Amino acid sequence: MYAIVRTGGKQLRVQPGDVVDVELLDGAEGERVELDQVLMVGGEEPRIGQPLVDGAKVVATIAGESAGPKIRIFKHKRRKRYRLHKGHRQHYTRLIIESIEV
Repeated sequence: MYAIVRTGGKQLRVQPGDVVDVELLDGAEGERVELDQVLMVGGEEPRIGQPLVDGAKVVATIAGESAGPKIRIFKHKRRKRYRLHKGHRQHYTRLIIESIEV
């Protein structure tokens, strides 16, 4: 069984046992999280929501936080000796998918 969930403005295909990185969520490591924006549940009897599947949720455990790759930003203005270097690393929450409840 698998599900397509929406979290952090993105859609993910998950199934029990998967480890996924999502946009930063509030919560401590080891805490359980319920993702209730389920767009589709697949398997023996697929269910497609319009836009969400009623009563469906995905239960996950927070495994910790991680950071994505560093993005380098460089700005300059020609002939003015203006240069600006910046960097950014997006923070993510790592989830372990436990179950899909319909």
